[in-house]
Amino acid sequence: MLQEKLNLVPHKPGCYLMKNENGTIIYVGKAKDLKNRLNSYFHSSHTGKTAKLVSEIRDFEYIIVSSETESLILELNLIKKHDPKYNILLRDDKTYPYIELTNEKVPRLSVVRHLHKKKNKTRLFGPYPNVVAARKTVNLLNRIYPLRKCTTYNKRPCLYYHIGQCLGYCAHKVPEEKIKKMEQDIIRFLKGDHTLVTDKIKEEIEIYSNDMQYEKALELKELLDYINITLVKQKVEINDNLDRDIFGFYSAKNYLSVFVFFIRGSKIQGHHHTIIPLIDSEEEELTRYIAKFYENSLLPKEILVPNLVDDKLLESYLNIKVKKPVKGVKQKLIQMANDNAKRSLEEQITLLLKDEEKVNKANEDLKNILNMDKLDRIEIFDNAHLFGTYNVSGMVVFIDGKPAKNEYRKYKISTDKNDDYGTMREVIYRRYFRVLKDDLPRPDLIIVDGGLGQLNVAKEVIDDFNLNILVVSLKKDDKHNTSALLTETKEIAVPKRSELFHYLERMQDEVHNFTINYHKQIRSKGVYESVLDNIAGIGEKRKQTLLKKYKSISNIKKQSIEELTSVLPEKVAKDLLDSLKDL
Repeated sequence: MLQEKLNLVPHKPGCYLMKNENGTIIYVGKAKDLKNRLNSYFHSSHTGKTAKLVSEIRDFEYIIVSSETESLILELNLIKKHDPKYNILLRDDKTYPYIELTNEKVPRLSVVRHLHKKKNKTRLFGPYPNVVAARKTVNLLNRIYPLRKCTTYNKRPCLYYHIGQCLGYCAHKVPEEKIKKMEQDIIRFLKGDHTLVTDKIKEEIEIYSNDMQYEKALELKELLDYINITLVKQKVEINDNLDRDIFGFYSAKNYLSVFVFFIRGSKIQGHHHTIIPLIDSEEEELTRYIAKFYENSLLPKEILVPNLVDDKLLESYLNIKVKKPVKGVKQKLIQMANDNAKRSLEEQITLLLKDEEKVNKANEDLKNILNMDKLDRIEIFDNAHLFGTYNVSGMVVFIDGKPAKNEYRKYKISTDKNDDYGTMREVIYRRYFRVLKDDLPRPDLIIVDGGLGQLNVAKEVIDDFNLNILVVSLKKDDKHNTSALLTETKEIAVPKRSELFHYLERMQDEVHNFTINYHKQIRSKGVYESVLDNIAGIGEKRKQTLLKKYKSISNIKKQSIEELTSVLPEKVAKDLLDSLKDL
């Protein structure tokens, strides 16, 4: 059947969608010649991830377009829509922070990440690969230039006005020229000209030193050192002050290493590096990566790319200058990026291959021990609450043995009571009602935390939805370590020190940490006001006695059980400290 379909594929540009036995789209790609590209999958030998992909293909579709630019746009849209499991590199990349100088009458400085939410991007500077450096830079400029700090104008000047870091715009009229001058200085600094700021700091250091205010002078000296060491980055030989990104690559053993330099103000401001499995050709993977990269990053004025990349295609898609230098300074910068990509891959390739081997073996062991035909996608659930309050659940997803973090989900449970089975029933219902309603990818395996009771509740919901998904539970020993897998009919021991044990333990830790972090976020909004109200044995009178004696929840947390028994019965004191230990 596949060969018959292949015979009908034309020699035209377009996109193709690979499907597995369930009809699920597992890979999306594009090609200048669809027939040649699709034939290469089925009539050539493959290794690594490509071989695994080909082994799962049972069908394919293709869409013909009129140009390569159209095929790239369609490819990225299809990947975004279907999120195929083998298009890994477009799923897991990170975003970087930028510094924004707001376009307001009295501007503010802030660190932002979500660029798509910003309507006007003309006053964004970056990216800053190190978020700490971005925040320190904002703090430095806010200290030197007294811009507005509050998001809304207060009725009277706040603390920043009294310490000289704001001009009190809410209560005082500040000349517009003074504000504009500060803006211009800040923009010059953020574009790479640090002389104005460093000269200003040097003048202030001299003034404080002459007045024998040595502590303030030393503080400013540390700021000056920070600028000189951290912000004045390596200068490159191109002095046109053009913002540009430089891409380099290296591939080996079915992995592609991509390295990017961010050049701002003729200085290397930072870099980005990633390693991804190589499924398609180097040209296709790298071109796709660069196109996708700018969904999460601000476009520079120019990008430099290696010779194998289709520069015209990227230029048309990104609508900026894309160059493939073959000599001179720019070619040296490409080579420097290539060298860094090679070094990074060579340093990590042994660990990558070893980790992949372990994960594949553990996933295969789990599939065999549960007598499953395939095990690609696992969804794991955990619940958390505080004496029946602040009930939450978390779900993490592992695809081919690795966390797929953008698939993680948080659930705030509707009822506040100590009902583990009710919580499990609600979260499983909400998740798989949504899976059916929106036709989301279905897991091969569901793992719940808890005993046979939680497993039976989850299985009941899955059966009601008529979903053919295996549900298991993780059983813990007396030391709260994973000791066995529970199915509806049997208990399967998991040998400690085995790869399967560490695999299950990693999944358990991942979902637990994810859920607990969410639980802490929810608790922090109201727990300090209500935690005493939700502990059996503490009524209004005891609550007032505790607060009168210890003044705050944080002080109560520091007390011993022996100390608290002067106010509370021993069991109530122990319950109270248990509830506060993670706050």
